Amino acid sequence: MTIYSILKQTQRELVSSGNREPILGSNDRKTLVLLWSQLGDFDNLEYAWWLNRESQQLKTLGMSVKAIGIGDRNSGIKFCQYTGFPPECLYVDPTAELHRQLGLYQGLTVKFPFLSAKYSALLNLMLMCAGIGSPGTLSEVFRGYKGDRTAPQLIADEQVVEDTPLPAIKGSMFKLAGGSGFQRPFELATLRLRNMSEVLSNWNTYVPDASYLTQRGGTFLFDAGGKLLYEHRDRNILGFAANMSNPLSFLLDLD
Repeated sequence: MTIYSILKQTQRELVSSGNREPILGSNDRKTLVLLWSQLGDFDNLEYAWWLNRESQQLKTLGMSVKAIGIGDRNSGIKFCQYTGFPPECLYVDPTAELHRQLGLYQGLTVKFPFLSAKYSALLNLMLMCAGIGSPGTLSEVFRGYKGDRTAPQLIADEQVVEDTPLPAIKGSMFKLAGGSGFQRPFELATLRLRNMSEVLSNWNTYVPDASYLTQRGGTFLFDAGGKLLYEHRDRNILGFAANMSNPLSFLLDLD
């Protein structure tokens, strides 16, 4: 079976209604399907931030967006409240069944003696954060601190970043770290710190079952007829896009 046919026949709980509904209904336009890892995974909060930033481009392209994340409805509601992602476009899969069906990378799955599945997953996640079984993670972490002149500016000068363990930071402060018009040092790290603070403050809501913490996701873009136009399969933490400097840059290649 093709990826599209699997998705076409799959139903999951829709966050907005709480009902099991088809992920792909009748459609006459391009559809971006996102298989997200645990909804408390920082990758997904960051991905949703980029989708919000590029929402006008998605509208211009006439593209619908569907996301399936690991968690329950409460996870999805909390995720949408924080990120602004529309709940009518988010489905939840509590056991990552669809991820396995599509052959997405499960991450490290070492079974440690005397540890439950939950604590084995937590330990595997920590190893992946250190780059074990997760190539490229450490370099992407460092990019958030050192800046990236190939990436756009992320925080507007007048914007104030709050809800981090640090005092509120005005966007113009990042000029002192290197200028403007590109991703300045500490800029991305600040956004990631805010996401981390949000998740850790609401851990049990975002992560109702820690057994699937290491499961990675994927991005699939289909035309109106179900032809696969683009795919990316995550191989690491902080690897939800082929181009992390501009995660939605693949949309520029569309006609």
